[in-house]
Amino acid sequence: MDLNIDKLAFQDTLIYTLSFSDFEPMQYIDHLTSIELERFERFGHIKRKREFVATRILRHSIFGHKHIHYNFVGAPYIDDEGFISISHADNLVGIALNPHHQIGLDLEMIQTKAQKLHAKFLNEKELEFFDPTSKEIMTACWSSKETLYKLAGRKQIDFKKDLHLKIMEENLWKGEIINPQEIFSVNLQIIHYNNYIITFNSSPIEIAKR
Repeated sequence: MDLNIDKLAFQDTLIYTLSFSDFEPMQYIDHLTSIELERFERFGHIKRKREFVATRILRHSIFGHKHIHYNFVGAPYIDDEGFISISHADNLVGIALNPHHQIGLDLEMIQTKAQKLHAKFLNEKELEFFDPTSKEIMTACWSSKETLYKLAGRKQIDFKKDLHLKIMEENLWKGEIINPQEIFSVNLQIIHYNNYIITFNSSPIEIAKR
């Protein structure tokens, strides 16, 4: 397998990425814990197996053989390792680490899919600021809303109504999560990385009552 591990540092957040070509996952199962091996064996699709194993190879390079746990909403954590977030796109997986505050990470390959579907996740006000004809901008919008979803701490989310985006600077956006009783606000860092968009929150969540 052709592996390339990279590390990006932004203030107190570290983002590790692993890009890979097609490979035989069974050759790398020594990077899996016993619990992960049981889960791996339940996957049927080769693409999902590769993503799962590639994530564990990356985990192993950062934390050793520590197990990745998941909480009640499916968010990952590793005991005694601060806050982490995991994402994957075509032939790329990533792990973000912040020692101080909750972190959300999303990776997306730049393509026309988000551009074609933008009406499903952007509201009318957002379309005044974001160009729906740009596949790069639409991919960044989708990636930003995926990041907000990971930070929301709940699963019943309407991407148009509950997740809002504003531009602060070219690659620094403001994200809001609209909850019934309060609003979560974060800064979102947008990174162009080869043919991908990387998005993560570059600030802790601020909470305001509605």
